[in-house]
Amino acid sequence: MSVLIQNGRIVTAVDDYVADVFIEGEKVSLIGKNLKVAADKVIDATNRLVLPGGIDPHTHFDMPFGGTVSADDFASGTKAAAFGGTTCIIDFAVQTKGQSTLQALDVWHGKAQGKATIDYAFHMIVTDMPDERLPEMRRLADEGITSYKLFMAYPGALYVDDGTLYRAFRQAGENGTRICMHAENGIVIDEIIKAAVKDGKTEPKWHALTRPTRMEAEGVHRAISIAEVAQVPLYIVHLSSSDALEEVKRGRARGVDVIAETCPQYLFLDQSYYEREGFEGAKWVMTPALRERWNQDELWQGLKFRDLETIATDHCPFCFKDQKELGKSSFTKIPNGAPGVENRMSLVYNGGVVSGRISLNRFVELTSTAAAKAFGLFPKKGTIAVGSDADIVIFDPDRKETISVNNPHTHHMRVDYSAYEGFVVQGFTETVLSRGRVLIEKNELKTEGGGQFVKRALCNALLR
Repeated sequence: MSVLIQNGRIVTAVDDYVADVFIEGEKVSLIGKNLKVAADKVIDATNRLVLPGGIDPHTHFDMPFGGTVSADDFASGTKAAAFGGTTCIIDFAVQTKGQSTLQALDVWHGKAQGKATIDYAFHMIVTDMPDERLPEMRRLADEGITSYKLFMAYPGALYVDDGTLYRAFRQAGENGTRICMHAENGIVIDEIIKAAVKDGKTEPKWHALTRPTRMEAEGVHRAISIAEVAQVPLYIVHLSSSDALEEVKRGRARGVDVIAETCPQYLFLDQSYYEREGFEGAKWVMTPALRERWNQDELWQGLKFRDLETIATDHCPFCFKDQKELGKSSFTKIPNGAPGVENRMSLVYNGGVVSGRISLNRFVELTSTAAAKAFGLFPKKGTIAVGSDADIVIFDPDRKETISVNNPHTHHMRVDYSAYEGFVVQGFTETVLSRGRVLIEKNELKTEGGGQFVKRALCNALLR
């Protein structure tokens, strides 16, 4: 099938111009002014932005956690992502202690295959890595899994000690792959939690009050130090606070290869949400926790000056009823995570571009191109160029919507609340193409399924 997109304002991380885009099959074939070509389908993009499809490098679909499973699977989650303008996600396969990471990868392929509507890739969560299994990391890279996530948090579940960190870091560096790090000092945090629970402090707000920003900063500092010695590219996930950002700045100033992501929740929500009446604050129990509002300005500054390179969602939704309510007796039992994969593009456009915090080019970089470059997807993904996948979003920069669980234009996620309920955003996804297939047209789903697994390139290599 061929598609001609006419008269749109094409914006990439570096370009901004009005032209037509001609798509043949899955690829962009031609870009130019007033193209005179025959096409099976013509889309008029006058007064619209034509953007590279969003890339969300941090989602958790169909993930077991806290005695339950995240509410969106690869079918519902990828459709919701598409409605929001995201055409590729990188989800996390989870290796349980003692299990082969290759077996874990097979499990996650089974969760996604035949269900996804947009393209997807995987990071591998590593929970242990003895010497005899280190060769698995090379085999994972050969399978296109070129990044690994490790945790300093959640002792007894996902936590790994510093020896395991160094061992995995060193091997990842030798293989030309990247480490993703959940950086919080989980051992100390557990002690703080024990003391709070002993004192009867069990309401949702204590989730945040027992996870101080200094413990996030300590984790970031330690991860950077280990990565520096192990000589591996490092990616700090879901950075939430000014304290942690300062450690990234210091590491980068020292020449360490470290980049970091933040998430919309840390840019637009704050610790006061935990003070809501009754158990309502449980909706925003996530890790890291929401921080004091003043941190938001520091994070936006980090985005502007490139100490923060990507905006992901950490989409890990649990329904308020039946799932979050598992923790009614204590915040320690509330499943950690919140929804957001559908709302990211509009939130960042409104809060960044409309508010004058970032340029339109930087918006594209933060929501698509930087993730493609960091995780071996560029230039197949993350740009609009001849030969690249035709992952394209036609975006109305003037349309306003109110994000709500009751708004059928803003909520297709399989979760019974919105983390951004009542937020008015300017800038909204209208039409979405994935490898030339029209998934969404004028906010209506036209096709589902057909998403493919993407084998990613090694660090600093191109994917064609």
